[in-house]
Amino acid sequence: MALQEEPADIGAVPFGADADHPIEPRDRSKSLKKAFSALGEGVHSRDFWLLAVTFFVCGFTTNGLVGTHMIALCSDHGMDAVAAGGLLAIMGLFDLVGTTASGWLTDRIDPRKLLFAYYGLRGLSLIYLPFANFTFFGLSLFAVFYGLDWIATVPPTLAVANRAFGIKKAPILFGWISASHQIGAASAAFFAGASRTGTGSYLQSFVIAGFVAVTAAFLALMIGTKRQEAAPTAA
Repeated sequence: MALQEEPADIGAVPFGADADHPIEPRDRSKSLKKAFSALGEGVHSRDFWLLAVTFFVCGFTTNGLVGTHMIALCSDHGMDAVAAGGLLAIMGLFDLVGTTASGWLTDRIDPRKLLFAYYGLRGLSLIYLPFANFTFFGLSLFAVFYGLDWIATVPPTLAVANRAFGIKKAPILFGWISASHQIGAASAAFFAGASRTGTGSYLQSFVIAGFVAVTAAFLALMIGTKRQEAAPTAA
């Protein structure tokens, strides 16, 4: 049985819509074809690539780097693995707060500016981390901040996608954009591990990831700008 995801799937109108709002159930046939058809359109969009690249960086700097290598990094600096795992638990706790707050802010602030702030601050914190005082209490502040920022990028990224592609195509294209997040995570997991094996240190990996995140912050500000500049000319 297919999952019912929209009001029309159960014969209802959207919340807040007029009673005579047309009820048009989605055509669930040929879903795979629709997914690749949307991708075919997306690859010709500058905004799609900017969103894919920035979300690649999101995965690169969270799941792939910190989520995979944080405990090992702390262990290299003499911290007990259980204490280092506790830092990840703190991140997870504050992630709930940060993501919820990010959703609230996305309704009130330009989501591109939020992405600029999130990626920029994340990048600076990663550059700082290898030079930090590696004690549990010394890293707790980093854990709180990074936890607040961990998945905070998701609400504004989805909001930008809705604006760029419309509410019909955005969910499908956001699925492909999310795939770039996973590719970024896998890349960082491999890159940081290979770098640590080759050099004996995580320093290069975290500093490079930090600068990559700062670059993503500026890329986020470019999303939608070409379309906005072209609009007056078209008028």
